[in-house]
Amino acid sequence: MASRGDAAGRAGAASGVSLTTLGLVALGGAAGSLARYGVALALGDAGGWPLATLAVNLGGALMLGVVLERYAGGTDRSPRGRARLLLGTGVLGGFTTYSLVAGQLAELLLSGATLLALGYAAATLLGGLALSAVGVWLGRRWRGAELARGAARLAPAPQAGEPQ
Repeated sequence: MASRGDAAGRAGAASGVSLTTLGLVALGGAAGSLARYGVALALGDAGGWPLATLAVNLGGALMLGVVLERYAGGTDRSPRGRARLLLGTGVLGGFTTYSLVAGQLAELLLSGATLLALGYAAATLLGGLALSAVGVWLGRRWRGAELARGAARLAPAPQAGEPQ
């Protein structure tokens, strides 16, 4: 008779998701959620402005851009893919929160703080878009520098008498 672990493993394999993949996402998600809670405790809200949520979502957009570009390529089982799953899907998925933004926007609107709600929505959406683009740019530069260092290590050493 198969154990529950065997059945879970077969179900994961049938869907193409391994227990390692699920573990990376879960571990990262727990870490990201704890980090978000820490930011909320440290920053709180400023004059009705959901500062902590804005900070985690904008910071998360920047970091997600870096992670997705830095670890682009490869399958979920490759080192790059596993880094994307752990850091992008897991940590940053747990760190950022759309549902809290939606709830906070609804609270602001229902309390009559329409301009504050519109400013918060614009800052979240436009700031997130801009910062994720910056993150992609940073990740591309990081990956490009790493590729250049690797190519330099693989280049043959000049022979005696050859111009350098």
